[in-house]
Amino acid sequence: MAKPHVVVIGGGVAGLAAAAFLSAEPVRVTVLEASERFGGKLRGGEVGGVRVDLGAESMLARRPEAVELARLVGLGEQLEPPTTAKAAIWTRDGLRPLPGGQLMGVPGDLDALKASGVLTPEGLQRVVDEQPAELGEDAPIGQYIAARLGREVVDRLVEPLLGGVYAGHADRISIRAAVPQLLRLAEQPGSLTAAVAELSRRATATGPVFQGLRGGLGTLPEAIAAHDRARGADLRTGHQVEALRRTPDGWQVTTGGRRIDADAVVLAVPAPQAAALLAADAPAAAAELRRIEYASMALVTLAFRRADLADSPLTGSGFLVPPVDRRSIKASTFSSNKWGWLTRSAPDAFLLRTSLGRHQEDAALQSDDAELVARSLADLHDAVGLRATPYDHAVTRWTDGLPQYPVGHLDRVARIRTELDALGAVAVCGAAYDGVGIPAVVAGARRAADLLTPGTGSNRPEGTMGS
Repeated sequence: MAKPHVVVIGGGVAGLAAAAFLSAEPVRVTVLEASERFGGKLRGGEVGGVRVDLGAESMLARRPEAVELARLVGLGEQLEPPTTAKAAIWTRDGLRPLPGGQLMGVPGDLDALKASGVLTPEGLQRVVDEQPAELGEDAPIGQYIAARLGREVVDRLVEPLLGGVYAGHADRISIRAAVPQLLRLAEQPGSLTAAVAELSRRATATGPVFQGLRGGLGTLPEAIAAHDRARGADLRTGHQVEALRRTPDGWQVTTGGRRIDADAVVLAVPAPQAAALLAADAPAAAAELRRIEYASMALVTLAFRRADLADSPLTGSGFLVPPVDRRSIKASTFSSNKWGWLTRSAPDAFLLRTSLGRHQEDAALQSDDAELVARSLADLHDAVGLRATPYDHAVTRWTDGLPQYPVGHLDRVARIRTELDALGAVAVCGAAYDGVGIPAVVAGARRAADLLTPGTGSNRPEGTMGS
């Protein structure tokens, strides 16, 4: 009897991970990626002759899924924590240490907060005078924290940290969807800052918050793809899927004018593409998918000669920039300080990068590469006194790269999945659903694979896989 055939549409980390999990089951797997490379927002490249990440560069280590996947595909020995996690906030015309003991900008260590100078004396006193606030089932993070701890905490701490993860705005992002850990603390009686402090103390004993990979996270999709092929999966780049239709026996996938029959399908593409493919057979799900908004951003990677930095040495892992300070960049990472492997591979070079762009603030990204480099260098000069000229640079634009999680997002995802469950033999995964971080994306891929493989889920009508 022929193995059931699962087609995975999309070859980013979500699609590759789904294929890895499916390949462990008695199924035949085909992955169709529209572009000429796998990996999605994990992408490596060379700047100034040095291999460096041009997309995501680290993954949360306190969730196990991404680290476990790296080990599964043979990269366990390549895992490496940051050399330094000493970050700063560039605010109120000064570079100030990011206070320790915080959770997504919500402070726990009030002594560290005071010593940082990030808040004014009035803002600090407002944190001390913590107030109760209405939470309900969900709330925008910014509005809730402003009511409880004051607006300065949101503007100077929560906004820059959320901006780094979602490229969004604290007054729109759902606390329930984006930071469920904070929601649980907020629902407890007593002080929120004390609860954050206790959580921070417990977390400190569990090891590093983040992990990277020697050679960069851009090596991860390459390793997953090699693993998938070794397990028999058929991985194809340059295969745009033009149509997807339900059939009595499964699904018909059209790519390059050719039809592929599948018993089940995993949609591991951004929400707009998933909506277009599901419009005919799941119109309600497609309508919900079209309502998911995305933010665009750009990464500017700069390569300097270390000898040129003698007059302006760079310390720490970098800094974040609150949008209230109205700078061009929203963050800078001193990559050669942060990652030991990068310094070891290029001891005479210093790599750093800046990021620009937030949700519904795309004007800056309309500038050409030279202008984005110039803006980055101007802000770096003002922030850290950098005067050197880079010997090479790269600008990477991630158009509609980060899905937004407003209040109601999780309910929308539940409605999408309910309709797809009724349709059967189809699952979705990726950053648009359960979290934008790599561990959350991998967990979503596992969920999709489990739904579609024999004996593990109910997302199969009679006559399809597992019947």
